[in-house]
Amino acid sequence: MRLNGKVAVITGGNSGIGLAIARAFVREGAKVAISGRNAATLATARGELGAEALAVEADITHGAELLRLYAAVKERFGRIDVVVANAGINRAAPIEFIDESAIDALLATNIKGTFLTVQKALPLLGAGASVILIGSTLSHKGVPMMSVYSASKAAQRSLARSLASELAPRQIRVNVISPGTIDTPLYDKFGLPPEQVAANKVLFAKMTPLGRMGVGEDIAAGAVYLASDESSFVTGSELAIDGGFGQL
Repeated sequence: MRLNGKVAVITGGNSGIGLAIARAFVREGAKVAISGRNAATLATARGELGAEALAVEADITHGAELLRLYAAVKERFGRIDVVVANAGINRAAPIEFIDESAIDALLATNIKGTFLTVQKALPLLGAGASVILIGSTLSHKGVPMMSVYSASKAAQRSLARSLASELAPRQIRVNVISPGTIDTPLYDKFGLPPEQVAANKVLFAKMTPLGRMGVGEDIAAGAVYLASDESSFVTGSELAIDGGFGQL
């Protein structure tokens, strides 16, 4: 029970990596609130996480919706000990085919939304709180068709350093987890035929030195560490959980 009694908020906690982190936090004794934009998947996730879990529909690109999320958390739990800024989007396309709307959406969610997620939580964060940004190994690695997404994740890495420095006097820690290729429902949202999705996953596994794609539980294990008091002397750091994809 490494998170016993801690209150954690996980954006994008209704599926994929976010839901895996929420499950792990509950197992470790945390009280969990999740947010997302899909009411149906939020309800399903809340049912899985148990009666004590809180689920709030919210879009992180709108500060007012984040304030509503945190007001609900305050009413239920009174404070926040851990914020996992996980919600994000991806658009994969050659540079010639990335339109302005895709750029705007990526930057609004992955940069503005991440910043607002932390900013609006500050009144509920006390000394010893942990903020975890979910970045990407692609912030360091050049991959075709991922230019704007990769740039947004590099911005998150820079943001973590600045926030860690600014919040250190308040004893609030800020760190980044950078996943590699993780097998999540995200790949089914690219509009590709199922056989192409399957072929891509085989390719990603071959590109990873450990010979497989990661799973949400791999990322959740790192999040538990950064949320726990075991990492009380860790801030401004990046934890790469990528099977060596961005390291070797």
